[in-house]
Amino acid sequence: MKKFLYTMLAVAACMTSCSETNDVYDPYENWAARNAAWFEDTVQVARQSIARAKDAYGDQWETHCDWRMYKSVYRSTSSNGPVTDSICVRIINRGEDLDAKGSPLANDSVSINFRGWLMPTRNYIGNGTGEMGMVQDVFTTTYYGEYNPATAAPQLMPLSGLVEGFSTALQYMVEGDEWMVFIPQQLGYGSSSRGSIKAYSTLQFRVHMIRWYESGTGIPRGAD
Repeated sequence: MKKFLYTMLAVAACMTSCSETNDVYDPYENWAARNAAWFEDTVQVARQSIARAKDAYGDQWETHCDWRMYKSVYRSTSSNGPVTDSICVRIINRGEDLDAKGSPLANDSVSINFRGWLMPTRNYIGNGTGEMGMVQDVFTTTYYGEYNPATAAPQLMPLSGLVEGFSTALQYMVEGDEWMVFIPQQLGYGSSSRGSIKAYSTLQFRVHMIRWYESGTGIPRGAD
């Protein structure tokens, strides 16, 4: 009888444990707070890298550091403001402004390749085993697989139609630049959702500036 009771208790414990293990995991739980923390963590990495480069190289630090912080071009420069007034950037490749065209303005248009992600979440990794792992949802892209400029399909778009953080990044880029851009929800869609983009999402973009064009002309700025 005791053996039977022990067996039943073991089965019950196993069922409870299995039930807890098989509970549906919500990757979007506490989404706003987790996104805010992820952006702040990224900012810390950027600031620490920038500080080390400034200590080591002084005024030449930008040549030796791939991280940048840029305040939104639409926010006041008269005060520092919160960190969420800025975007965080990691440079992948540096373009060369050979024609001294500079960067696009807010009313210009750009031809760019890009891919956009939400923050990494713990979720099922899709291998048919039910295994959990860290995944990052893509919500927009102009290419598939690994980025290859030769096979990607760049899009032409006006900066005026983009969210504040993305438009800000492009207004600091020159042709040929390829950046990873991190945008806090305050400079993205805020409390609104857009398709698969959840409200309060920090946005991550890999963006490659191909060309940019003067407003209303369709002519590359600086062209004869």
